[in-house]
Amino acid sequence: MATDAQLTAAEPQPLPELAAVHWRPRVDARALDRGDRLWTLTTVAHVVPFALAAAVLLALEPLTLPVALVCLAHAWIIPALYAQRGANVVRPRPRGPAGPERVSVGLLGDLVGHEARDLHARTGLVCERGGLGVWLLGEAGALLVRPGRGRARRVECYCVGVRDADLPSGDRIAHLLLALRADECGFATVANLAFSGRPRRVRARLRREQRPALDHAVAVAASSRDR
Repeated sequence: MATDAQLTAAEPQPLPELAAVHWRPRVDARALDRGDRLWTLTTVAHVVPFALAAAVLLALEPLTLPVALVCLAHAWIIPALYAQRGANVVRPRPRGPAGPERVSVGLLGDLVGHEARDLHARTGLVCERGGLGVWLLGEAGALLVRPGRGRARRVECYCVGVRDADLPSGDRIAHLLLALRADECGFATVANLAFSGRPRRVRARLRREQRPALDHAVAVAASSRDR
């Protein structure tokens, strides 16, 4: 039988940063599902009124076509801006001196496997499987790809970073990776949700070199669902 001390040591310790957001309920799979539904309702609430306004204007007076087109443009632009905000959480930050950057990337490589090192070298993002889904970690944010039927159904975009903005990029990602491994649900609780939606909506707004990382995470999430 394990002693109480051994059981305590085996349990994941909550992140200290949770104290700063004590009012937030702890995130779990059900909370993510509720958040997904809320984001969907928010998107519908933005799109439907403009689309209906365009339809009504055209039905009443075809000469209002220019105004109807403006309404349709708003219906498209507002969700697109949300998706862009989500993609921006993993946008690379300005690099510091080459020496510390090289060292930080090497230390980060010690924390992950060969496949993750290769993906980071090509895309700047680190892939990590978790209980909630497949994570892609950047320097100041993370994408959570959640499995669905056949394909990944949802991407949650989180803005989260380290306090020391002068750290090299590899150290920033390493800090996030260690926090994620220590307390995944706590990590998702502390982070600020910037967007939730279909992977294709985020992919279209990622930098070109980052898109293979999202493709990889989607494939990993889909394979996890099929098991």
